[in-house]
This record gives sequence, C-alpha cells and structure tokens, in this order.
Amino acid sequence: MADTLRRLVNTSSFSILQDKLESWYKDYHVISCDQSLGRCCELLELSSQLQGQLFSILHLTAREGGHYAGVETLKSRLLPWLGTCFTMVTSNVTPDTSLNLIQEGMEKDKRIRELSLSHDCDMQKIETQLSSTRQQLDSVKLELADAQLELDDTKNKSATTLLATEDEILQLRAELQASLDQAGLYKRRLELLEDYERQVRVLRDEVSYLSAEKALLQDRLVRSRSPSPLPRRSRSCSPLRADSPTRAQLTSSSRHARLVSRFSDLYALERLEAEALLRRYIADTETVQRIIFIATVESFQAAKLAYRQFKLRVRKTLSPSHLGPETLEDAVVDYIVRNLDLYDVQASVTEVLSSMSVNPRISFPPEVDFVLLSGFIREACQVAFSMQTLDPPLELAFSTDGELYNDTKYRRSYDSEFTAPMVAYHVWPALMEDDSIIMKGEAVTRRGALWRSRSRSASPVRSRSGSPVRNLSSSRSPSPGRLSTSRL
Repeated sequence: MADTLRRLVNTSSFSILQDKLESWYKDYHVISCDQSLGRCCELLELSSQLQGQLFSILHLTAREGGHYAGVETLKSRLLPWLGTCFTMVTSNVTPDTSLNLIQEGMEKDKRIRELSLSHDCDMQKIETQLSSTRQQLDSVKLELADAQLELDDTKNKSATTLLATEDEILQLRAELQASLDQAGLYKRRLELLEDYERQVRVLRDEVSYLSAEKALLQDRLVRSRSPSPLPRRSRSCSPLRADSPTRAQLTSSSRHARLVSRFSDLYALERLEAEALLRRYIADTETVQRIIFIATVESFQAAKLAYRQFKLRVRKTLSPSHLGPETLEDAVVDYIVRNLDLYDVQASVTEVLSSMSVNPRISFPPEVDFVLLSGFIREACQVAFSMQTLDPPLELAFSTDGELYNDTKYRRSYDSEFTAPMVAYHVWPALMEDDSIIMKGEAVTRRGALWRSRSRSASPVRSRSGSPVRNLSSSRSPSPGRLSTSRL
C-alpha cells in the first residue's frame, strides 16, 4: 500500500487535474461546445483513474488491517456515499455544493501554504535582524565597558588634580592682583606719557614760533647792516614789522583740530556721563536732554562774554607798552593763548548755573540741583573760551524749539519721527565756522513740535531759592582774571 500511495503522490495527479480545470475555466468562453465536452470527458477519465487508484489503496489498506479492521469506517462513510452516487434520491448536498466545498478546501490549502512560506520568510528576516541586533548590543556593551574604564581613569585624574586646584587658584589670584597692579602702573605711565606728549606739542609750537622770530631777527639784522638808500622815516614805516607771525597764528591749525576733537569728546563722553548722573533723579529723558543742551549753550554764551571782557582788560594793559612787530590785536590774542589759565572759569560756571535756574524750559524738576553738572559746564566753558581765540572763532549754530529740521545742520536721534518736519527739542548743538557747519548737532523731530514748544515756553517758572548754586559765588576763590604786570 505504501508503494502505491507513494506513486500516486509522485505523479501529482490531483495537481494535473486542478491545472486542467483552471485551463478549461479560462478558455470556456472561447472554445466551442465540442471542445468543452471533450475536456469534461478528459477530466472524468482522469478522475476515474484517480478513483480507481484510491479504491485499490482502500482495498490494500482494508486487507492489511485484517478481517474486521475498518469495518465501521466502511459502513459509516463508504457505503452511504456509494448509495448516494448510484441512487436517484436527492440529498441536501448537491454536486455543485460539493464542488464548491472542494474548491474552497483547495483554496484554503493554497492560502495555508502561502502563509507558511511568508511566515518562514518573516522568521528568517526576524532571525537575521535579531542576530544583527545582538551584534550591535555586543559592540555597545564593549563601548560601554571602554567608556566606564575612561570614566574611572578620568575620576582618578580629577581626584589627583583636585588636590592642587586650591594652590593654583591662590597662585592665579596672586598673579591677577599683580597684573592689576601692573595695569594700574601702566595706566599711570600712560597718563604721564600723554602729559609729556602735550608738553612736547607745546614745546614744538614754542620752537616753531622762536624759529620764525629768529629768522625775522636775522633778517632785520642783515637789513640793518646793509647800506640802505632809504631814509630812516621810510624804514620805520616798513611793513616787515607787521608780517611777523605770532604764536597764536602759528598754532591756529593745531588748536583748531584739537578743539574740534575736544568738542566731539564732550558730545560722546561727558554728555553721556552727565545724562547718566541726571537720570538718577529725573526719569524723563526729554527733560534730561534739554538740561544738557541748555547747559552747553549757556556755557558758550558765558565763555564768549568772559572772553570779550578778558580781551578788553588785556588790551588796556598792553596798549601803553606795545612796541612789537605785530599789531596790538595780534599781541592781545597771543597773550590770551599763552595764558589760558588766567580765565576765571568758575565765574562762568556760576553764571551758567544762575541762568539755568531761571530758564522756563528746564526749571520744572525741583528734585535735582544743577550743581551736579558743574564739571560738565566747566569743560564746556573752557572749550568755548579756547574756541574764541581762533581766527575765525568757532560758534554754535542758532537753534530754537519748533524750527524746521535741516539735514545739513542736525542728525535725527533714534527716537525721532523721521517723517516729522519740525524739531521738537535739541540734544546737542551744531558747531559752525564762518556760517558753515563743520560738525552736526543732534535733534529730536516730532509731529506737533511747534505747539509743544509754545506750550512749554508758556509753562510757569519755578524758582530755586534753596539751590546751592547761589552759594557758589560767596565760596568762590578770588578771580585770577586781573592781569599781573609781571606776566605781561
């Protein structure tokens, strides 16, 4: 029986029968009726051959079991099936239904085989991934072990280094203190160097002036030794005496550049320091900027007035004894340039503080005293006084609140309205020379600036009777403005 069953399996008769059925199903609507009947007969013949082989296997199996083996199975399954095949009694299961059941069973078997194949493929993939994951895990474990070794080594090194950290910190602090001391020493040396450079510039100006004077005297000596056909009166009226340059004329260009640079430093450094000082007491930025601007303008006005008075006193003192080659006006200016330290700057500071105390635009904040700005006002007065010794002198451009904004005269501040045509208030004045702007000022432009300026100018003035500004005149040192005959 086993050999017969093996031959039946090897011949794959059922697979051939299934293939023929599928081929007939595909060509059923194409082939003719005779061809369909022929194929059906062929399938019946094939199925009958299969059934004959199965019956022979059934016979062999029953004979191998003995006389009584398999009797119950034959009675319960084979005999009823044979009865239904050879009788015309209709049963509940029709031939179509049996064919459908056979087809469904075959489809299920086919699906089971496909699922088994896919499952085997998936299992192989999963095993491959699992093996690669295990390899990665092993490598990560090795890396983790190496990292642990490195961490232990680092901990050991850190513990060794930590012992010397405090000593190094103390040493670094000592070195830092030594560096700070050395930096302070270098800073003091730098200040001394700046003083030396300033003295060198002054000495160079003196040398240039003396060289020019020496050349003039040598020229005069040569002229006096050489015979001249002109009479004595014509030689006394020679214009050579008026052509000798003074020290003020020789140093005019250098003083001009230095004063312009100093005015720029006032705007960039001292002004910001003064604003920071006022902001401790006044929160309104506009009021602070107005105070600084008015202090600068008043300082220039006071310095110009002091310069005119000082110049009158010098002219009055020098006019009786003036015999030099230069004119009296040049001699007066040269004397002022040589003796700028005689300028009574404290009197100008007091005058500026008094003017600011009654100014209607900045006298509003009662919580701060303008004495705080004495240092800034002093610097501004000294710069303004020195600017008056130039030829031509440097002046501040005229400015008023509510004026039309001029791009050649001012630059807008960062908080301005850049489309506004009017100036609300000024932050810094413009510097001019011979009616031409050489350094721009700064202004704030806002809409409605003219109305604001009128409303501010109409605000009531608060007095500062308790201000310590008024006590400065009594405690001020005697004015050095009176010229001494010995220095002249």
